[in-house]
Amino acid sequence: MADPRALGKVAVLMGGPSAEREISLMSGRGVLAALREKGVDAHAFDPAERDLLALRAEGYARCFIALHGRYGEDGTVQGALEVLGIPYTGSGVLASALAMDKWRTKLVWIAAGIPTPRFEVVTAATDWGALARRLGLPMIVKPSREGSTLGLTKVTLAAELPEAFALAARHDTLVLAEEFVAGRELTASILGEEALPLVRIEAPQGNYDYRNKYFTDDTKYHCPAGLVEPLERELQRVALEGFRVLGCRGWGRADVMLRDNGRYAFLEMNTSPGMTGHSLVPIAARAAGIAYPDLCLRILEGAGLETAR
Repeated sequence: MADPRALGKVAVLMGGPSAEREISLMSGRGVLAALREKGVDAHAFDPAERDLLALRAEGYARCFIALHGRYGEDGTVQGALEVLGIPYTGSGVLASALAMDKWRTKLVWIAAGIPTPRFEVVTAATDWGALARRLGLPMIVKPSREGSTLGLTKVTLAAELPEAFALAARHDTLVLAEEFVAGRELTASILGEEALPLVRIEAPQGNYDYRNKYFTDDTKYHCPAGLVEPLERELQRVALEGFRVLGCRGWGRADVMLRDNGRYAFLEMNTSPGMTGHSLVPIAARAAGIAYPDLCLRILEGAGLETAR
Protein backbone atom coordinates (compact mmCIF):
# COMPACT_ATOMS: atom_id res chain seq x y z
CA MET A 1 0.00 0.00 0.00
CA ALA A 2 1.04 3.61 -0.59
CA ASP A 3 2.27 5.90 2.17
CA PRO A 4 -1.01 7.26 3.65
CA ARG A 5 0.54 10.72 3.96
CA ALA A 6 1.16 10.78 0.22
CA LEU A 7 -2.58 10.55 -0.45
CA GLY A 8 -3.02 14.17 0.63
CA LYS A 9 -6.03 15.74 2.28
CA VAL A 10 -9.02 13.42 1.91
CA ALA A 11 -12.72 14.20 2.15
CA VAL A 12 -14.98 11.36 3.24
CA LEU A 13 -18.28 12.26 1.59
CA MET A 14 -21.12 11.11 3.83
CA GLY A 15 -24.72 11.94 4.60
CA GLY A 16 -26.09 13.79 1.61
CA PRO A 17 -29.76 14.47 0.83
CA SER A 18 -30.90 10.97 -0.21
CA ALA A 19 -33.33 8.66 1.56
CA GLU A 20 -30.29 6.62 2.62
CA ARG A 21 -28.70 9.51 4.51
CA GLU A 22 -28.76 7.72 7.87
CA ILE A 23 -26.94 4.68 6.52
CA SER A 24 -24.44 6.86 4.66
CA LEU A 25 -23.52 8.63 7.89
CA MET A 26 -22.92 5.25 9.53
CA SER A 27 -20.72 4.14 6.63
CA GLY A 28 -18.85 7.43 6.49
CA ARG A 29 -18.03 7.53 10.18
CA GLY A 30 -16.60 4.03 9.97
CA VAL A 31 -14.48 4.88 6.93
CA LEU A 32 -13.31 8.16 8.48
CA ALA A 33 -12.12 6.45 11.67
CA ALA A 34 -10.40 3.68 9.68
CA LEU A 35 -8.53 6.08 7.39
CA ARG A 36 -7.39 8.18 10.32
CA GLU A 37 -6.20 5.00 12.05
CA LYS A 38 -4.04 4.31 8.98
CA GLY A 39 -2.55 7.81 9.13
CA VAL A 40 -4.58 9.46 6.36
CA ASP A 41 -5.41 13.17 6.69
CA ALA A 42 -9.13 12.46 6.39
CA HIS A 43 -12.07 14.79 7.13
CA ALA A 44 -15.86 14.39 7.14
CA PHE A 45 -17.71 16.30 4.41
CA ASP A 46 -21.52 16.29 4.13
CA PRO A 47 -22.74 17.55 0.72
CA ALA A 48 -26.17 18.23 2.24
CA GLU A 49 -24.61 20.82 4.51
CA ARG A 50 -21.68 22.19 2.48
CA ASP A 51 -21.14 23.32 -1.11
CA LEU A 52 -18.97 20.91 -3.09
CA LEU A 53 -16.94 23.88 -4.32
CA ALA A 54 -15.41 23.96 -0.84
CA LEU A 55 -13.56 20.75 -1.69
CA ARG A 56 -11.31 22.57 -4.13
CA ALA A 57 -11.12 25.76 -2.10
CA GLU A 58 -9.94 23.82 0.96
CA GLY A 59 -7.34 21.81 -0.92
CA TYR A 60 -8.75 18.30 -0.90
CA ALA A 61 -6.65 15.94 -2.99
CA ARG A 62 -9.20 13.13 -3.28
CA CYS A 63 -12.60 11.95 -2.05
CA PHE A 64 -13.79 8.71 -0.53
CA ILE A 65 -17.45 8.46 -1.54
CA ALA A 66 -19.43 6.92 1.33
CA LEU A 67 -22.70 8.33 0.01
CA HIS A 68 -25.59 5.98 -0.77
CA GLY A 69 -28.60 6.43 -3.02
CA ARG A 70 -29.45 9.42 -5.15
CA TYR A 71 -27.07 12.33 -5.51
CA GLY A 72 -24.21 10.16 -4.25
CA GLU A 73 -24.37 6.80 -5.98
CA ASP A 74 -26.12 7.72 -9.23
CA GLY A 75 -23.37 9.63 -11.04
CA THR A 76 -24.42 13.06 -9.75
CA VAL A 77 -21.60 13.71 -7.29
CA GLN A 78 -19.19 11.83 -9.57
CA GLY A 79 -19.93 14.33 -12.34
CA ALA A 80 -19.37 17.26 -10.00
CA LEU A 81 -16.03 15.84 -8.90
CA GLU A 82 -15.02 15.33 -12.54
CA VAL A 83 -15.69 19.02 -13.17
CA LEU A 84 -13.71 19.98 -10.05
CA GLY A 85 -10.86 17.68 -11.09
CA ILE A 86 -10.80 15.85 -7.74
CA PRO A 87 -10.17 12.08 -7.89
CA TYR A 88 -12.81 9.94 -6.18
CA THR A 89 -13.38 6.33 -5.20
CA GLY A 90 -15.57 3.89 -7.08
CA SER A 91 -17.24 3.95 -10.46
CA GLY A 92 -17.44 6.88 -12.83
CA VAL A 93 -20.45 8.87 -13.99
CA LEU A 94 -21.90 6.48 -16.57
CA ALA A 95 -21.42 3.26 -14.59
CA SER A 96 -22.79 4.85 -11.42
CA ALA A 97 -25.90 6.07 -13.23
CA LEU A 98 -26.43 2.72 -14.96
CA ALA A 99 -26.01 0.62 -11.83
CA MET A 100 -28.32 2.85 -9.81
CA ASP A 101 -31.07 2.18 -12.35
CA LYS A 102 -32.13 -1.44 -11.89
CA TRP A 103 -34.14 -1.45 -15.14
CA ARG A 104 -31.26 -0.32 -17.33
CA THR A 105 -28.83 -2.58 -15.46
CA LYS A 106 -31.06 -5.50 -16.40
CA LEU A 107 -31.15 -4.43 -20.05
CA VAL A 108 -27.35 -4.35 -20.19
CA TRP A 109 -27.02 -7.66 -18.37
CA ILE A 110 -29.55 -9.38 -20.60
CA ALA A 111 -27.64 -8.18 -23.66
CA ALA A 112 -24.44 -9.60 -22.11
CA GLY A 113 -26.05 -12.94 -21.25
CA ILE A 114 -25.96 -12.44 -17.47
CA PRO A 115 -28.96 -14.14 -15.78
CA THR A 116 -31.41 -11.80 -14.04
CA PRO A 117 -35.01 -12.38 -12.85
CA ARG A 118 -37.88 -11.80 -15.29
CA PHE A 119 -39.42 -8.35 -14.86
CA GLU A 120 -41.73 -5.70 -16.24
CA VAL A 121 -41.91 -1.93 -15.91
CA VAL A 122 -45.31 -1.13 -14.36
CA THR A 123 -47.54 1.93 -14.12
CA ALA A 124 -50.82 2.82 -12.45
CA ALA A 125 -52.56 1.59 -15.63
CA THR A 126 -51.04 -1.92 -15.46
CA ASP A 127 -53.47 -4.86 -15.51
CA TRP A 128 -52.44 -6.37 -12.16
CA GLY A 129 -54.20 -9.68 -12.67
CA ALA A 130 -52.53 -10.21 -16.03
CA LEU A 131 -49.16 -9.20 -14.53
CA ALA A 132 -49.56 -11.79 -11.79
CA ARG A 133 -50.28 -14.47 -14.39
CA ARG A 134 -47.21 -13.52 -16.42
CA LEU A 135 -44.65 -13.22 -13.60
CA GLY A 136 -46.30 -15.49 -11.06
CA LEU A 137 -46.73 -14.97 -7.33
CA PRO A 138 -45.11 -14.08 -5.10
CA MET A 139 -43.35 -11.21 -6.89
CA ILE A 140 -41.27 -8.18 -5.94
CA VAL A 141 -42.37 -4.60 -6.63
CA LYS A 142 -39.71 -1.95 -6.19
CA PRO A 143 -38.53 1.48 -7.33
CA SER A 144 -35.94 1.21 -10.07
CA ARG A 145 -33.61 3.91 -8.68
CA GLU A 146 -33.57 3.38 -4.93
CA GLY A 147 -31.48 1.24 -2.59
CA SER A 148 -31.50 -0.45 0.82
CA THR A 149 -34.86 -2.12 -0.04
CA LEU A 150 -36.61 1.27 0.37
CA GLY A 151 -40.05 1.13 -1.25
CA LEU A 152 -39.75 -2.60 -1.92
CA THR A 153 -42.66 -5.02 -1.32
CA LYS A 154 -42.92 -8.79 -1.61
CA VAL A 155 -46.42 -9.35 -2.97
CA THR A 156 -48.20 -12.66 -2.38
CA LEU A 157 -51.69 -11.76 -3.70
CA ALA A 158 -52.64 -9.91 -6.89
CA ALA A 159 -54.92 -7.67 -4.81
CA GLU A 160 -51.82 -6.31 -3.01
CA LEU A 161 -50.17 -5.08 -6.22
CA PRO A 162 -51.79 -1.59 -6.42
CA GLU A 163 -50.68 -0.74 -2.87
CA ALA A 164 -47.17 -2.09 -3.53
CA PHE A 165 -46.97 0.00 -6.69
CA ALA A 166 -48.11 3.12 -4.81
CA LEU A 167 -45.40 2.61 -2.20
CA ALA A 168 -42.67 2.18 -4.82
CA ALA A 169 -43.97 5.14 -6.84
CA ARG A 170 -43.53 7.40 -3.81
CA HIS A 171 -39.79 6.76 -4.16
CA ASP A 172 -39.44 6.77 -7.96
CA THR A 173 -41.44 7.43 -11.11
CA LEU A 174 -39.96 4.24 -12.59
CA VAL A 175 -41.28 1.09 -10.90
CA LEU A 176 -40.39 -2.55 -11.58
CA ALA A 177 -42.29 -5.76 -10.94
CA GLU A 178 -39.86 -8.66 -10.72
CA GLU A 179 -40.17 -12.41 -10.56
CA PHE A 180 -39.54 -13.64 -7.00
CA VAL A 181 -36.56 -15.99 -6.92
CA ALA A 182 -36.63 -18.43 -4.01
CA GLY A 183 -33.29 -19.75 -2.78
CA ARG A 184 -30.12 -18.68 -1.07
CA GLU A 185 -29.30 -14.96 -1.00
CA LEU A 186 -25.66 -14.23 -1.79
CA THR A 187 -23.44 -11.24 -2.44
CA ALA A 188 -20.27 -11.05 -4.50
CA SER A 189 -18.00 -8.19 -3.44
CA ILE A 190 -15.45 -6.83 -5.89
CA LEU A 191 -12.22 -5.04 -5.01
CA GLY A 192 -10.21 -3.80 -7.95
CA GLU A 193 -10.04 -6.70 -10.41
CA GLU A 194 -10.74 -9.37 -7.78
CA ALA A 195 -13.97 -10.98 -6.61
CA LEU A 196 -13.85 -11.57 -2.86
CA PRO A 197 -15.32 -14.63 -1.10
CA LEU A 198 -19.10 -14.85 -1.38
CA VAL A 199 -21.29 -14.03 1.61
CA ARG A 200 -24.54 -15.91 2.24
CA ILE A 201 -27.27 -13.95 4.02
CA GLU A 202 -29.66 -15.66 6.41
CA ALA A 203 -32.32 -13.14 7.40
CA PRO A 204 -35.23 -13.76 9.81
CA GLN A 205 -38.07 -15.38 7.83
CA GLY A 206 -36.00 -14.63 4.74
CA ASN A 207 -36.87 -10.94 5.09
CA TYR A 208 -33.68 -8.98 4.42
CA ASP A 209 -35.36 -5.58 4.73
CA TYR A 210 -34.09 -2.16 5.86
CA ARG A 211 -34.33 -3.00 9.56
CA ASN A 212 -32.74 -6.44 9.26
CA LYS A 213 -29.95 -4.98 7.13
CA TYR A 214 -28.84 -2.28 9.50
CA PHE A 215 -30.52 -2.23 12.88
CA THR A 216 -30.76 -5.75 14.29
CA ASP A 217 -28.33 -8.55 15.03
CA ASP A 218 -30.83 -11.20 13.95
CA THR A 219 -29.49 -11.55 10.40
CA LYS A 220 -26.67 -14.08 10.04
CA TYR A 221 -23.85 -13.70 7.53
CA HIS A 222 -21.95 -16.79 6.39
CA CYS A 223 -18.53 -16.40 4.82
CA PRO A 224 -17.46 -18.86 3.52
CA ALA A 225 -20.92 -19.14 2.01
CA GLY A 226 -20.91 -22.94 2.03
CA LEU A 227 -20.98 -23.45 -1.74
CA VAL A 228 -18.97 -26.03 -3.63
CA GLU A 229 -15.83 -24.43 -5.02
CA PRO A 230 -16.68 -24.64 -8.75
CA LEU A 231 -20.02 -22.90 -8.18
CA GLU A 232 -18.46 -20.17 -6.04
CA ARG A 233 -15.83 -19.53 -8.72
CA GLU A 234 -18.51 -19.34 -11.40
CA LEU A 235 -20.56 -16.82 -9.43
CA GLN A 236 -17.46 -14.73 -8.80
CA ARG A 237 -16.61 -14.82 -12.51
CA VAL A 238 -20.10 -13.75 -13.58
CA ALA A 239 -20.17 -11.03 -10.91
CA LEU A 240 -16.92 -9.62 -12.31
CA GLU A 241 -18.36 -9.78 -15.83
CA GLY A 242 -21.48 -7.94 -14.67
CA PHE A 243 -19.27 -5.33 -12.99
CA ARG A 244 -17.16 -4.80 -16.10
CA VAL A 245 -19.99 -4.72 -18.65
CA LEU A 246 -21.58 -1.84 -16.72
CA GLY A 247 -18.24 -0.02 -16.85
CA CYS A 248 -17.71 -0.15 -13.09
CA ARG A 249 -14.33 0.32 -11.46
CA GLY A 250 -12.68 0.35 -8.05
CA TRP A 251 -15.06 -1.64 -5.93
CA GLY A 252 -18.66 -2.77 -5.76
CA ARG A 253 -21.04 -5.52 -4.75
CA ALA A 254 -23.35 -7.72 -6.80
CA ASP A 255 -26.44 -9.29 -5.24
CA VAL A 256 -27.44 -12.73 -6.51
CA MET A 257 -30.04 -15.39 -5.75
CA LEU A 258 -29.13 -19.07 -6.01
CA ARG A 259 -32.04 -21.41 -6.68
CA ASP A 260 -32.19 -24.88 -5.17
CA ASN A 261 -31.64 -26.37 -8.65
CA GLY A 262 -28.27 -24.59 -8.93
CA ARG A 263 -29.42 -21.88 -11.34
CA TYR A 264 -28.80 -18.29 -10.30
CA ALA A 265 -30.02 -14.78 -11.07
CA PHE A 266 -28.21 -11.50 -10.46
CA LEU A 267 -30.43 -8.80 -8.95
CA GLU A 268 -28.37 -5.60 -9.00
CA MET A 269 -24.93 -4.00 -8.77
CA ASN A 270 -24.04 -1.61 -5.96
CA THR A 271 -21.28 0.89 -6.79
CA SER A 272 -21.08 2.53 -3.35
CA PRO A 273 -21.84 -0.34 -0.96
CA GLY A 274 -22.42 0.05 2.74
CA MET A 275 -19.44 0.17 5.08
CA THR A 276 -21.31 -0.15 8.39
CA GLY A 277 -20.85 -2.77 11.09
CA HIS A 278 -23.40 -4.98 9.32
CA SER A 279 -22.12 -4.40 5.79
CA LEU A 280 -21.20 -7.16 3.38
CA VAL A 281 -18.03 -5.93 1.63
CA PRO A 282 -16.10 -5.70 4.93
CA ILE A 283 -17.27 -9.23 5.83
CA ALA A 284 -16.00 -10.58 2.50
CA ALA A 285 -12.74 -8.64 2.79
CA ARG A 286 -12.13 -9.99 6.28
CA ALA A 287 -12.54 -13.54 4.95
CA ALA A 288 -9.89 -12.69 2.34
CA GLY A 289 -7.52 -11.52 5.07
CA ILE A 290 -8.13 -7.79 4.57
CA ALA A 291 -8.90 -5.88 7.78
CA TYR A 292 -11.44 -3.02 7.65
CA PRO A 293 -8.84 -0.19 7.85
CA ASP A 294 -6.77 -1.81 5.09
CA LEU A 295 -9.89 -2.25 2.96
CA CYS A 296 -10.69 1.46 3.28
CA LEU A 297 -7.12 2.39 2.39
CA ARG A 298 -7.10 0.12 -0.68
CA ILE A 299 -10.37 1.61 -1.91
CA LEU A 300 -8.98 5.12 -1.40
CA GLU A 301 -5.76 4.30 -3.26
CA GLY A 302 -7.86 3.41 -6.29
CA ALA A 303 -9.44 6.88 -6.48
CA GLY A 304 -9.24 8.46 -9.89
CA LEU A 305 -10.99 10.53 -12.54
CA GLU A 306 -13.03 8.94 -15.32
CA THR A 307 -11.56 11.29 -17.90
CA ALA A 308 -8.08 10.01 -17.01
CA ARG A 309 -8.93 6.32 -17.41
